Amino acid sequence: MKRRSAILVAVLAALSTLSPSTFADDKKNPKNDPDAIGDRKVGDGVNFYSLEKEIALGKGLAQEVEREAKVIDDPVIAEYVNRVGQNLVRNSDAKVPFTIKVLDTEEVNAFALPGGFFFVNSGLILKTETEAELAGVMAHEIAHVAARHGTRQATKGQLMQIGALAAMIATGGWAGYAIQQGAGVLIPISYLTFTRAYEREADFFGLQYMYKAGYDPTAFVDFFEKIETLEKKKPGSISKVFSTHPMTDDRIKAAQGEIQKDLPSKPEYVVNTSEFNDVKARLAMMHGRRKIDNSDPNKPTLRRAPGTGTPDANPDGTQPKTDEQDRPTLKRRDTGGNN
Repeated sequence: MKRRSAILVAVLAALSTLSPSTFADDKKNPKNDPDAIGDRKVGDGVNFYSLEKEIALGKGLAQEVEREAKVIDDPVIAEYVNRVGQNLVRNSDAKVPFTIKVLDTEEVNAFALPGGFFFVNSGLILKTETEAELAGVMAHEIAHVAARHGTRQATKGQLMQIGALAAMIATGGWAGYAIQQGAGVLIPISYLTFTRAYEREADFFGLQYMYKAGYDPTAFVDFFEKIETLEKKKPGSISKVFSTHPMTDDRIKAAQGEIQKDLPSKPEYVVNTSEFNDVKARLAMMHGRRKIDNSDPNKPTLRRAPGTGTPDANPDGTQPKTDEQDRPTLKRRDTGGNN
């Protein structure tokens, strides 16, 4: 009895030295914790590619993209999109530097190649309504690179080819292998289309990245719900790559659950900035559109006759911005208090 009591006392003494957070930390997976971003290994798994090889691969693919597509060299647009993206990268698990460029196409799309070569279509910027929505899509793509989905998926494909090779050698000899080898080179799109599990993981980490960067994470879900609705109303209106794994109801619900479970509410979030509106208007002019209106689409659009602008208007007819307009739009959390 005395021995049992002594053991009990010793156990209680040991427990008293542990802080309450000890148990919480054991139970909390670092991948669920936005505070652990940058200090966790999200890209683990079988991978035949070193980071150096992955960067070289992405650079080669990026050169092909730039040969086929037109990159927007407008310094205002390029600098803004790069700055938004690099802020997200700094708040991510990515282990490679990012090169971010804007493509001149109205196709609603964005894609990040292995090694951090990231392209944002102007059509995506025109379709989003706020900077937070744009940041959500960009964070999703950055998550694909941080988790090394492209090369991990390519590795799985090579492993499958190795298995197929063994079978072919056993049945058809080396002639069958030569045909397979030639055909395998023609599928670079495999670096951009991912399994449902990888898409879900990119949702998961992307939400954390935009949250840590200060954006409202619900904007991510809002935008993809809009895209899903648009694609149902007008099939084919969204890029094939962008819609390969659409934001299904299950993914939307999972994202909403993560926001509630793992992303503690902040006093305020960045939703929009005047820079986003300026860049969107600049792109609209490049695409030959007269005006981008973020207000209620059901309201009539008014066109002012030439020469009727106010005396203090800018040469292009727009009104000078006030200090208040230059401030970012913030979403403040409802604390339940009286105003």
